[in-house]
Amino acid sequence: MSARRREGWSVREIAEAAGVSVRTTYKWLGRDSAQDRPSRAKRLANRLAEPVIAEIARLRREHHLTGAAIARRLRLKRSTVAGWLKRLGIGRLKLLQEKPPVVRYERERAGELIHLDTKKLARFNKVGHRISGDRRAGRSEGAGWDFVHVAIDDASRVAFVEILPDEKKETARDFLDRAMRWFQRKGVRIERVMTDNGGCYKAHMFRDLCRDRGVKHIRTRPYTPKTNGKAERFIQTLLREWAYARPYQSSGRRNAALAPFVDRYNHKRPHASLAGQSPAYALSLKR
Repeated sequence: MSARRREGWSVREIAEAAGVSVRTTYKWLGRDSAQDRPSRAKRLANRLAEPVIAEIARLRREHHLTGAAIARRLRLKRSTVAGWLKRLGIGRLKLLQEKPPVVRYERERAGELIHLDTKKLARFNKVGHRISGDRRAGRSEGAGWDFVHVAIDDASRVAFVEILPDEKKETARDFLDRAMRWFQRKGVRIERVMTDNGGCYKAHMFRDLCRDRGVKHIRTRPYTPKTNGKAERFIQTLLREWAYARPYQSSGRRNAALAPFVDRYNHKRPHASLAGQSPAYALSLKR
C-alpha cells in the first residue's frame, strides 16, 4: 500500500482499489510508515558518556553510595543513575556485600561432638501421595506421626538412629542415654552434644543427664540450622535414601527398613567428606 502511495496514487484511489474506506486507508498507511522507520529512538534520554558510567560504577562499588547520593555528586537525574545501576547489575546495595565465608569444621576425635536432631514423619497405611501423586487418595486419616531421633558423630559421621513416638523431654533424654551407651560399646566416650533449641533439649532432665555423664551440652543459636549442619545433612540422606526411597505399603514397613539402611550407611556407604571411606572405617581411625 505504501508502494502505491509512492507511485503517486491518491488515498481515495488506494481505498477504492482495496475496497475499504478512506479512513481505514489512512490508518493502514500510518502503520506502514511506522514499520518503515527504525524502532530505536534517535536519542536516549539517559544516554551517558562512558567515563560517567564508569564513575557511577566506581562510586557504587568502592563507596557503596546510594543512587540518590551518586546523582547529587554527578549532577544527574536520580532516574538516570538508577537505570544505569540496574543495567550494571548493581541496582541493590546488598549485591555488593561479600557473603561471609562458610566455616566448615570437623572434630579430630570420635566422641568430641555428637549432633542430635529429630525429624517428624507421617504414619500411613497405604502408599502416600509422594509416590501416587494423588494427595486425596494417598492420605491416611488419623494415622499420626513417627519421630526419627538421630545422633551423628562429627568426626566419623557414624550415626545412631531410632524411631520414637514423640519428641517429649523424657523421650529425648532416654534417646541420648541409649546413644551414649551405644557409642560407649564402640569404644567412644561422648564429650559434647549439640542440639537446637527445641523444648525437649532445654528441659532440666536432659541437662541433668549431660551433667551426670560429664557431657557438655551446646545449643545452636536461634535460626541458624547450619550450625548443626551435619545432623541436617544426615536427615536429608535419611529422607532421600530410606524414607522416600521406594513405595512402602505402610509406615510399619518403612520403619522396618530403617535398621538395614543405618547399617549400610555406617559400614558400606562411601562418604564424600571421608574421602570415599565408610563412617565405620573413619571411626576405627579416630577413636
